[in-house]
This record gives sequence, C-alpha cells and structure tokens, in this order.
Amino acid sequence: MTTVNAQWINAFNAALQAHFALTIQDAGLTDTELARYADLGPKEAALTFGEDHDLDRVDRGWFT
Repeated sequence: MTTVNAQWINAFNAALQAHFALTIQDAGLTDTELARYADLGPKEAALTFGEDHDLDRVDRGWFT
C-alpha cells in the first residue's frame, strides 16, 4: 500500500497537472478523498481519478 505523504501528494499533483491540466486545489480534493487513491502510485492515482470523473486528458480529446 502506498502512503499518502507530502512526496506522494506532490507527485499526484504533478501527474494531475500533466495529464489533466488540473491541480489538487482546482479539483477541491480533501485528505479524505485523496486517501481513496492511496493504494495506487501517484500517476496511476491521477489517471484513475480522471477516469472516475470523466476528465479529458490534455494529450487526447479536444486539447489536441
């Protein structure tokens, strides 16, 4: 299990920005909501979050 710590949060936030042009703050994610993805690595968690919320990736869809 991955631990949600500052390093994981920073990597998750970077992955959100890279794949969805969105930050944790933009998404309004709380610690409780972040914990739902704690069993995943940061990149996988960001991609799963995007799928869960039907977000368009910056490298696909209307951005390209």
